[in-house]
Amino acid sequence: MNFRARYANGVELICRTDDKGPLRLEGTEGWIEMQDEKPTYYPDSLKTSVIGPNEIHLYQSNDHHRNFIDCIKEHRETAAPAEVGHRSTSICHLGNIAMMLKRKLRWDPQAERFIGDEQANHMLSRAMRSPWHL
Repeated sequence: MNFRARYANGVELICRTDDKGPLRLEGTEGWIEMQDEKPTYYPDSLKTSVIGPNEIHLYQSNDHHRNFIDCIKEHRETAAPAEVGHRSTSICHLGNIAMMLKRKLRWDPQAERFIGDEQANHMLSRAMRSPWHL
């Protein structure tokens, strides 16, 4: 796998891996690799960097299944809200489509469609088996 995504705010995500290699996520300040559930950081300072009080802090959960059930009972937001899960998996699917087509694609996140590329848009879903339909 090897794809690059550039967001509207200029943030760039580079995702690279192969059958034997680690998953690497690169950012403007360094990268993190995961292999066998063990992270490697570059620079090492990423490992101990502290998120400031005015920066974004992520919700922590060691058990997403338990968190989901607890949040239903308590009427509160889950660690992995549906929108976050949708956007997190979407980038993977979009990267896969770009790799299969072997070309750059432009994505409209509001319409959730590729811009000016019907071949790529056709790959966003597949025909449902009868009797299922939308």
